[in-house]
Amino acid sequence: MKEVSALGMPVIARIANNERIWNFKGRHKTLNSMYSALSKVRHSAHGRYGKIKYTYFDAVAEHKELGRVKLVFLHTGKDLLVFISTDLSLSAGDIITTYRKRWNIEQGYKDLREHFGLGKEENRLYEALIAKITLSMFAYNITSYINRLSNEPKTLGELFRELECELEALVVSMQLFIQILTNIADIENVVKENKDLLHIIVVLRAYTRKELGFMCES
Repeated sequence: MKEVSALGMPVIARIANNERIWNFKGRHKTLNSMYSALSKVRHSAHGRYGKIKYTYFDAVAEHKELGRVKLVFLHTGKDLLVFISTDLSLSAGDIITTYRKRWNIEQGYKDLREHFGLGKEENRLYEALIAKITLSMFAYNITSYINRLSNEPKTLGELFRELECELEALVVSMQLFIQILTNIADIENVVKENKDLLHIIVVLRAYTRKELGFMCES
């Protein structure tokens, strides 16, 4: 965080409640002691994320490495979450709203690994790895775009399985259609053998309906 701040980029992150990492200056050095003291004198605002209700307040503290930072203490009723911002001008609400965007990023990586094969490359060649990662990201972006256009967005996993099923059905249909075209190409030989053309059409129509699920009239 110190290195990123030195580059002129503000940092917002959730921090672990760990006394070995976060040792602040002043009377209250740990996150627990700061929360216990400040919760008695600070007015807590209320918020909601989905079904989760929470209260929160912010405070400016000084860290021995980072200097002055803003902390947001968020309590869900069960858990205490602490967020940190190197930009002191941001409100507690802005810090929470910005951090929420991280969830979409984490969920995106989870979907990429679970459904689109990211991180499961079996080739050691650099060009092959780049190609595989590019294709995974490309497929993910297309699926996300389709989901965004939908009137009732679904989880990406559910949409992925539906699209996968549709593509499999399309592949099977195309294979069967090629087989039908192959049978049609053999008609000339059948006709030469003096077999009834109308009988051939009936057979093809029945085969099409059985395998593809619709009636072919032409």
